Amino acid sequence: MTLFGLSAAGSGLRTLGAAASRALARTAAVSDTLVAAKCGYNTFKTFVSSYALSDQVCTLSGPGACTQSDCTNPAFVTSDPNGGWSNGGYYVHNNMWNSASYQCAETLYACSYHSWYVIANMNNSNGDGAVKTYPNVHKDYNNVAISSFNTITSTFAETSPHVGIYDVAYDIWTNGVATSGCTEFMIWNENYKQVPGGSLAASVTLGGKAYNVYKTSTNGYIAFVPTAVFTSGTVDILEIFKWTMSKGWLPANSTLGQIDFGVEIVSTNGANATFKCTDFSITSN
Repeated sequence: MTLFGLSAAGSGLRTLGAAASRALARTAAVSDTLVAAKCGYNTFKTFVSSYALSDQVCTLSGPGACTQSDCTNPAFVTSDPNGGWSNGGYYVHNNMWNSASYQCAETLYACSYHSWYVIANMNNSNGDGAVKTYPNVHKDYNNVAISSFNTITSTFAETSPHVGIYDVAYDIWTNGVATSGCTEFMIWNENYKQVPGGSLAASVTLGGKAYNVYKTSTNGYIAFVPTAVFTSGTVDILEIFKWTMSKGWLPANSTLGQIDFGVEIVSTNGANATFKCTDFSITSN
């Protein structure tokens, strides 16, 4: 969901106006407190327990070990290009923001904000490499000062089909949501034949993950692209903000607008493909 980007198949610049049309398509105002139903554990004990959340079952075996099942009995289904569902303080969004000029189909199935999937069908037959949809789950922060946070972390798990062209990524908006002067952060966790926008600016290891960092000259778009794929884990978003501030790319008085997690889809090679989110939450205080 970048402001500017190109895929391995071609250039395909995206404008701020297009970004605004999809990012502002739905803004669900929620507080900046922790809203999560997570696999809790006591790090001083080893135990086994399980509990059900919507259509997910989480089984723990030792500290932090958690396996969650797919969404099999969705509470919400939509094929509307702008269809979405509020659940647990988050918004699950089909977000076919750039599909109107292309032959695209996408249906979202959601059991909860942390258990959902899409079946998508699109192609890159004209070779422009344009991202057409960004199905996602997101949370709004209403421009809270980043300096006011002690913690901003997010946990996720996903599976993808390894066909076509796409990236699975966080899309985080600071200093506004797709407005003039904002900075869009992307934190990729999985890349399939996609290329970030901007130019390579640095390499850094944060939260135990090695990233190549790409950005535009104006710092309006900054992408953290891992050197190794990780399809589940926890990302320390505040650590990334602080590192970016230390580089002078993000003002110290910046605000947080929105945190999204989803998949930027360019192509599924003209066949149905399934992208799943099987775990998601944000912890912020």
